[in-house]
Amino acid sequence: MSDTGLHALPASDRPDVSARLRDALLRASFTADGLLDLLGAPAYAALARSETVPALRATRGDTPLETLVRLFLLQQPVPHAPVADVLPVAECLEAGWLVPAGADEIAAAVDVRPYGGPGGEDWFIVSDLGCAVGGAGGIGSRDEGVVLGVGGASTTLAGITVRTPVSAALDLGTGSGIQALHAARHATRVTATDLNPRALHITALTLALSGAPAADLREGSLFEPVRDDETYDLIVSNPPFVISPGARLTYRDGGMGGDDLCRSLVQGAGERLSEGGFAQFLANWQHVEGEDWQERLRSWVPRGCDAWIVQREVQDVTQYAELWLRDAGDHRGDTTEYQARYDTWLDEFEARKVKAVGFGWITLRRTDADVPSVTVEEWPHPVEQPLGEAVRAHFERLDYLRAHDDASLLEAHFRLVAEVVQEQVGLPGAEDPEHVVLRQNRGMRRATKVDTVGAGFAGVCDGSLSAGRILDAIAQLVGEDPVLLRDRTPAQIRLLVEQGFIEPA
Repeated sequence: MSDTGLHALPASDRPDVSARLRDALLRASFTADGLLDLLGAPAYAALARSETVPALRATRGDTPLETLVRLFLLQQPVPHAPVADVLPVAECLEAGWLVPAGADEIAAAVDVRPYGGPGGEDWFIVSDLGCAVGGAGGIGSRDEGVVLGVGGASTTLAGITVRTPVSAALDLGTGSGIQALHAARHATRVTATDLNPRALHITALTLALSGAPAADLREGSLFEPVRDDETYDLIVSNPPFVISPGARLTYRDGGMGGDDLCRSLVQGAGERLSEGGFAQFLANWQHVEGEDWQERLRSWVPRGCDAWIVQREVQDVTQYAELWLRDAGDHRGDTTEYQARYDTWLDEFEARKVKAVGFGWITLRRTDADVPSVTVEEWPHPVEQPLGEAVRAHFERLDYLRAHDDASLLEAHFRLVAEVVQEQVGLPGAEDPEHVVLRQNRGMRRATKVDTVGAGFAGVCDGSLSAGRILDAIAQLVGEDPVLLRDRTPAQIRLLVEQGFIEPA
């Protein structure tokens, strides 16, 4: 054990050992697919919740894969002989991936968890023991510098990130290196930063064990490690966004007051982005008494950037405090200490007049447009991941709308996007529906109310007629003045384009 109370980490300057270990893991089918086959879906899903009993029951045999699951995922000491049949034990002991445990047993020094890449890659995420996932079970260590593996937030950010080829990407607050690993697939150069030197060390291990190129690793807070002359085509961050009283745990508590860390991150990103570049963050924000939360977030958007901010969830302050106290495992400790911590959290919120906390995604794109487009919305409904392509398309549509005034919109040709369906809502037996809803089955899975003209317009859009010609035909059908209809419909067309129901043909 190191003097921090955490295990000493494997050497990050032994690529030869990392490569041999990777080969051995792959040969034994220690992969996401291999685990699913061995454990079955229920036990595999339980592992993602930090529940190990089903996996222990499924690995009572002595196959190479069962040995590796007990060693790296269940963190059980394993007899030397079966491990030596699977892994290069001497090199792994020397480089620190494995440690002696008892008379003739071996244990893992870190958690190594298989992770399937978006292109079918077999990757491995390294984290501190017992910290591969957080959640309701609490983390395995409460040491300040502990490094977690992949949680729901990590996979959410990876899924919403725009994946176009870029020359330079920045993963800010890299943690175990999951975002840097994804970025390495489509960025020529990846820079990964973290305030915690242990996280940088673990990121190097994750990249090496996954067979990915090394990243430029830099220690420091927020944009401190970035030089003044450096810009990036992609910036991603799953930052320590938890709004908490004090900085207890580096991976989650930013140490700034309230939501200042997330605000600083967003405001500082604009000048670090190249023209057309994207910055994508997960964030928490305060809902303050007497203040519009949407306006609060609008004020964060840096000059020269379009923004799309989506609030996915809101929790009242008691739910929020309980969530993060459980995440740290405080609910399993001394009751008096737990209640005191809970009380301190509520004192902090009361002092700041915070009634609730929002969680969601913030995407910026550097456009330097004279009139930036800033969309702040609430969308708590299920979406279809990965969403990166839907995010990119959203900003492309904003460009299109900015370049077309109402007159040119009416001259344009549109088509209905695939897999949009129409629902009519009204009382049973009524002659006419109360309203019509258009619904997407892909991407954001949006639903939007339209009037009969909007529904008719969308239904006819197949690219053959201009928008104006379609409206003239609808005016004739419904007996309305075509000039008035042309005047009042462009706003509805803009909404249908912006939300992705129709697209330029």
